[in-house]
Amino acid sequence: MRAITYAKYGENDVLQLTQDHPEPKVGPGEVLIRVRSASVNPVDWKIMQGHLDPLMNIEFPVIPGWDVAGVVERVGLDTPEFAPGDEVIAYARKDWVELGTFAELVSAPVRTVARKPANLDWDQAAGLPLAGLTAYQLLTRLGVGEGETVLVHAAAGGVGALAVQIARALGARVIGTASASNHDFLRELGAEPVEYAGDLAGRVRELAPQGVDVVVDFVGGVGDVTRAVLAEGGRHGSIADGSVAEDGGLYAWVRPDAADLEALVDLVERGDVTVPVADVFPLERVADAFALSQSGHVRGKIAISVSR
Repeated sequence: MRAITYAKYGENDVLQLTQDHPEPKVGPGEVLIRVRSASVNPVDWKIMQGHLDPLMNIEFPVIPGWDVAGVVERVGLDTPEFAPGDEVIAYARKDWVELGTFAELVSAPVRTVARKPANLDWDQAAGLPLAGLTAYQLLTRLGVGEGETVLVHAAAGGVGALAVQIARALGARVIGTASASNHDFLRELGAEPVEYAGDLAGRVRELAPQGVDVVVDFVGGVGDVTRAVLAEGGRHGSIADGSVAEDGGLYAWVRPDAADLEALVDLVERGDVTVPVADVFPLERVADAFALSQSGHVRGKIAISVSR
């Protein structure tokens, strides 16, 4: 099968297009997915650069990618949840890094898989699992509810844009930080935008004089602002700054969870959440997709079109 691989840690130039990579085996409780589209997340190139080596076992050569939307090709033993022909999505993270989603076929444990939302195309669907679960799990673990005010740091990014919509679906008022060029985009998603440069805390306080109930951080380096705008008794969490735990915040790492993914699918099919796609690259241009992700100025998700 065709796949993007790398045989050592490094920068984008270690990526190679392999034409005859062996197909993955399909173990008990797994499905084999023919990949229609995958999605780029910063963790993909951070793993490639070696940053997760202390945390996860790596088996070279690596096929990167954890997000996938595709069609079930076949199922493993004792896998009644799915059948060949089912259209599915997955945050296909395993316990080690080797056989990812930037390939024509990927095997995924059923604990990572859900049905594809009927109202998303393949590229949109591929962008939902990791970013959507990151936003959903942080917001729900912080107990966001009806009538609360939520500040979303980096609200126009791949995770932030989904967090805005999910928080709105949970009944919250949302304030989102972004550059001025992204403010109309945030308004379309239902957020009240604020410029992140300069006196961010002051601008948030103008919109929420009593402070905000919840702060979710998807960028890091904003702890001072979070503390300055959080109402008494408020909650906050981050996926980018482990120091939040020192003052009662939640430091979260997204987990594969089929039930949570199904909850996201329901929100999408109800029309409460959609997946903004910034750009789509063919499989052979993953290096270019990584470079765009590394620029740090992406509105929404980056998709990798594998097959149709």
